[in-house]
Amino acid sequence: MKILLMLLIFILSVMTGPGQARAMQKEEGKTMAEGKAMTRIATFAGGCFWCTEADFEKVPGVLKAVSGYTGGHEENPSYKEVSSGKTGHLEAAQVYYDPSKITYQELVDFFWRTIDPTDSGGQFVDRGPQYRSAIFYHDEAQKRLAEESKEALSKSGRFDKPIVTEILPFNKFYEAEEYHQDYYKRHSLRYKYYRNGSGRDQFLKRVWGKEVKSAMPKKKRVYTKPDDATLRKTLSRWQYEVTQKDGTEPAFQNQYWDNKSEGIYVDIVSGEPLFSSQDKFRSGTGWPSFTKPLEPDNIVEREDRSFFMRRIEVRSRHADSHLGHVFPDGPPPAGIRYCINSAALRFIPKEDLEKEGYGEYGKLFEGK
Repeated sequence: MKILLMLLIFILSVMTGPGQARAMQKEEGKTMAEGKAMTRIATFAGGCFWCTEADFEKVPGVLKAVSGYTGGHEENPSYKEVSSGKTGHLEAAQVYYDPSKITYQELVDFFWRTIDPTDSGGQFVDRGPQYRSAIFYHDEAQKRLAEESKEALSKSGRFDKPIVTEILPFNKFYEAEEYHQDYYKRHSLRYKYYRNGSGRDQFLKRVWGKEVKSAMPKKKRVYTKPDDATLRKTLSRWQYEVTQKDGTEPAFQNQYWDNKSEGIYVDIVSGEPLFSSQDKFRSGTGWPSFTKPLEPDNIVEREDRSFFMRRIEVRSRHADSHLGHVFPDGPPPAGIRYCINSAALRFIPKEDLEKEGYGEYGKLFEGK
């Protein structure tokens, strides 16, 4: 009994690390019911909100887009007030999407192909600060992805002028008047006349050429969890114990704790992308440690009160695999450590990404 108690104390001291696990935070930009599909929110300003709403509602994985106003100082503004340019608000669209079908990064990449990101005075025929382009982030993950995407676009050489689209913190969104919602459907002839006359599509075709047709995100790969009988046959003892029984493998005696190769880590059960070697660091704990997820939408964090502690457990979204825990003792600037079991992961080297079906992540390692 004494030996078992000492072993339990050792495990607890290693897993908790210095300090207490960070408190769970309710993130703006997503809503979730335990065990149910999640709907997340993204907010984009791309000039006339009729066009922004119409463009996003055609994207696979987007549940709906709502026209409205955001970014200003006046409460409950009207269309007439916003149009004056004196409220500080921008015409925008709030996009509700299913992260299992489309990622936030894909939405941002799509957004660039619907606007002129070099125009600080408005968009096409619509002039004034209320029509300028912007991405309003709801959390730090969205901010990071938006900034990285903007930087990549700037370096791509696609535009001769600087990218001036702003990346701003989201505060509050006011839905526009009812007659503005689904305008492209309710008044299709007027909308088509306006859109054609605005010069938007002509500009996008000139800049992107045939690539404008590929602006629509492709159908997402479906990640599924096999039945228990299959898992028992295909997973090793440790893989099954960790992912299905919330186990923890021994420190320093697991496959990837000291892996220095470049590539990505996916769920051993479903194959959904989880972490990148670019975010891996030596934590000294004996388990693979990462500063952030590769795909935040594939990560679920929830409170874990086992072993008389309060920690934050990390699970995969599609397979619901137990991955590990997240602690507030990582390196700056975020100070976060995702402590993950090797048994829950499969590593795909950068040179194998294309043949393994993860070719879109190859750009992470270009030039390295």
